[in-house]
Amino acid sequence: VQLQASGGGTVQPGGSLRLSCAASGRPVRFNALDWYRQAPEKQRELVAAMTSGGSTNYADSVKGRFTISRDNAKNTVYLQMNSLKPEDTAVYYCNADISYYTDDGAPVLLRSWGQGTEFTVFS
Repeated sequence: VQLQASGGGTVQPGGSLRLSCAASGRPVRFNALDWYRQAPEKQRELVAAMTSGGSTNYADSVKGRFTISRDNAKNTVYLQMNSLKPEDTAVYYCNADISYYTDDGAPVLLRSWGQGTEFTVFS
């Protein structure tokens, strides 16, 4: 099972974008999941998090603008980003605890990182 992130690109300040992170290979269940970002010459930072129970938490810099969500039926997690600012420019990564069953019916639980997806906010 691999996570594939998508949705990056270029957007003007004040615009919106939705990042997706899809699991490929077989049906999975997303439990706890996070979105991180890393801007040029900066450390990777946690942007948004969701517990297995659905509670969410956001970095102060994105609170009220970003929304994390998951859709197990679509094997995908999302990060909806509104009112984008130039300082949101970064490579974004999804990270999730994934559970699924093998072909033999054995349960598997693993933590997986998606490859980054990059977007730039500029006018």
